[in-house]
Amino acid sequence: MKSLIQNLNIFSVLNPRQYICTKYAWELRKLKDFTIKTGKKNSEGEDYPAYSVSNKLGLVSQTKQFDGSRLDFLDKTAYKFVNQGEFAYNPARINVGSIAFNDLGKTVIVSSLYVVLKISDKLDNEYILQFIKSIKFIEEVKRNTEGSVREYLFFDNFKNIKFPYIKNLEEQQKIGSFFKQLDNTITLHQRKLDKLKRLKQGYLQQLFPKNDEKVPRVRFTNFDKEWKLHTLGDVTERFDNLRVPITASDRISGATPYYGANGIQDYVEGHTHDGEFVLVAEDGANDFKNYPVQYVNGKVWVNNHTHVLQGRHELVDNKFLMIAIKNVNIEPFLVGGGRAKLNANIMMKLELLFPNMKEQQEIGTFFKQFDSIISFEYSKIDKLNSVKQALLQKMFI
Repeated sequence: MKSLIQNLNIFSVLNPRQYICTKYAWELRKLKDFTIKTGKKNSEGEDYPAYSVSNKLGLVSQTKQFDGSRLDFLDKTAYKFVNQGEFAYNPARINVGSIAFNDLGKTVIVSSLYVVLKISDKLDNEYILQFIKSIKFIEEVKRNTEGSVREYLFFDNFKNIKFPYIKNLEEQQKIGSFFKQLDNTITLHQRKLDKLKRLKQGYLQQLFPKNDEKVPRVRFTNFDKEWKLHTLGDVTERFDNLRVPITASDRISGATPYYGANGIQDYVEGHTHDGEFVLVAEDGANDFKNYPVQYVNGKVWVNNHTHVLQGRHELVDNKFLMIAIKNVNIEPFLVGGGRAKLNANIMMKLELLFPNMKEQQEIGTFFKQFDSIISFEYSKIDKLNSVKQALLQKMFI
């Protein structure tokens, strides 16, 4: 595994065929020479587990995906079998990667809308699965889809997809194994990221009181002074008066991040604010789960769709302020319909619990470090995915 990662940068620059396959010529073939349509209907209504196809996770249990609600009225006689070693895809969503291979070790059933097929033993399943994940495959899908409003790729069209064929099965297996190892590495990092996010959420729930709770459930060591309730107006200054919106056509490209309600919109010349601030979405603030509250430090340009707050010196740490606001239930304070709005005067009346300055700094620094670790894992996954796509593109030219 380690040697694979060390060589990724080399592979991303050079042609991976030089390292994986060297003996046999490649030829362009159609899938119709290697595929048969399967997917026998579950006409007897046998009690097999029902699955769906996800473009990211492959075959996913409907019980897990829909929390069991969809299974209450499921007519299993209309579903198709997908046996071990078979592929299933959604004809209307294969253009975004909704195709999966059954390596679950069991037979499952999928919606009658899906196409189910089996690949000839002249092809390695993992090799074909990796081709399916390549940009070349998506290009072939687009070339063969049909329809007016929504494009479909039915089996007769699927068979016309062209792919690079190597007659030697061992070489196919080497290619499939290489990319499978890379997939496993990405999965390991994704699991680590998910664990970090769950851990952070757990800490937040313990440190920030919810609903009628008046004190945190846990405290940092050596802190025992009571947290005090303050309104934002008591402990912060608002700098909305410095905000300046710029239409996209009038922006001059530069190095300063240009912030709107949902984060960075662009990079421009100049700045409206310089310092340590907390940005709180004003417009479009109806995504309560991912409510846009951001900590910034340095020169920024802020438009008129986000409030600009700064904790008063020696009273509020801005990193802590960002976390505290993000963990308040904003929904009851929003006004408007489809595009909810957080009025400035209402926002400044929000009541939050604050510990003393030193404890705020400890909490703010702790979560800032946590966010840095999470961002690092995100960047690893992004880099691995980018390298993989570059390799696939060079492999399947």
